[in-house]
Amino acid sequence: MSASMLSLPTPIIGRRSAATQAGYEAEVLAWCEAIKELQSRLDFAVSTRGWCYLLEPYGLAKGDFDKAESLITSCRKRGLLPLDICAEDGSRDFDGLEKLDEDDPADEARLWIATIRDCHLAYTPVSFWDEQPYYLQLLVEKVDLKSLFADICELFHIPRANAKGWSDLNSRAAMMRRFRDAEERGQIPALLYCGDHDPAGLLISDTLRSNLEDLADVVGWHPENLIIDRFGLNRDFIDHHGLTWIDGLKTGSGNDLADPDHKDHWKPYVQTYLAQHGARKVEANALVANPDAGRALMAETVLKYLPEDAPQVYERGLAEAREAFRVELLRQVRQMVRGSARRTR
Repeated sequence: MSASMLSLPTPIIGRRSAATQAGYEAEVLAWCEAIKELQSRLDFAVSTRGWCYLLEPYGLAKGDFDKAESLITSCRKRGLLPLDICAEDGSRDFDGLEKLDEDDPADEARLWIATIRDCHLAYTPVSFWDEQPYYLQLLVEKVDLKSLFADICELFHIPRANAKGWSDLNSRAAMMRRFRDAEERGQIPALLYCGDHDPAGLLISDTLRSNLEDLADVVGWHPENLIIDRFGLNRDFIDHHGLTWIDGLKTGSGNDLADPDHKDHWKPYVQTYLAQHGARKVEANALVANPDAGRALMAETVLKYLPEDAPQVYERGLAEAREAFRVELLRQVRQMVRGSARRTR
């Protein structure tokens, strides 16, 4: 795909003639079609910000990221792009929605019979973690990484969450309880973290442990033995893979830590960062532009704690339990059918 197809349409300044407006709309429509073509090649979902990093190799300048985000959002609202072309935070999904059966009775019955025939494949009486020395959970700073790392996490049965939900005490406590249970099983708990390369991101290990300690008495578990492995983004990885630096150190509030008037500007962690890296940062979303490197980084981190063949060993043991369930299920179904036949005679 040529860079021109994905170049950001040039907005019209001032009064627009009908012909000028039509030309601009044609540019936007062609741009949307190119976006959809690019999306068809991806095997993971990205956020609106993530799309900016995907478009960067096609000429999108760092200074135009905000414009691109606004245009993508506008095109989704207008139906020029699918609403679901951008990954959303699942915590905002509605619960309690109706699910209606659309099949007629005969088709529905066949579906249920097929479900019964294959239901042993969902039988999971043993945990992947039963034989592992460590118990891992993952936090990521951006929803793009949750999607990018999904296959590896599913393969190794690693719970993962977007750290944006870290402020929720219930989810934090639930994670702590899983670590508590792991320690009681004799495992070493390890929290993996991948996030932004900025002052707060480099300080995250201390922040995470402190936030967990806040709930230690309530949950009944203290993170003193918890391994916190911040595996990215790190400077050597950024330089090696040429990830995008963003000028300034704007935080979620919109204020810039590089500004001497910022209340945290003179704190040691900010000054240390400025001395080492300057007034710039790399957002975790930048990994979507190099997904292979991102997944390799995640896999390398996981294999520090778990054997590479752990999924295969677990699946072999699980297959034995599921086969035993399948045999027993068929036995009971046959018994039920024979009993029903006797009653109808």
